Amino acid sequence: MHELLAAAALLLVIEGIWPFLSPATFRRALQTVVTEADGPLRLAGLVSMLAGVALLYVVN
Repeated sequence: MHELLAAAALLLVIEGIWPFLSPATFRRALQTVVTEADGPLRLAGLVSMLAGVALLYVVN
């Protein structure tokens, strides 16, 4: 359980870096994502999940 909470905390830190350092570009990126069709967003989600699984496999 400790590792899961540590991973969640690290995720929050990493997720907060971009909006903290450059809120204007983060806002533009979010506006672009909102106007995208579902297909590219699903593909990005799939690639992200596969990269996470591959990273977990390499780490373990």
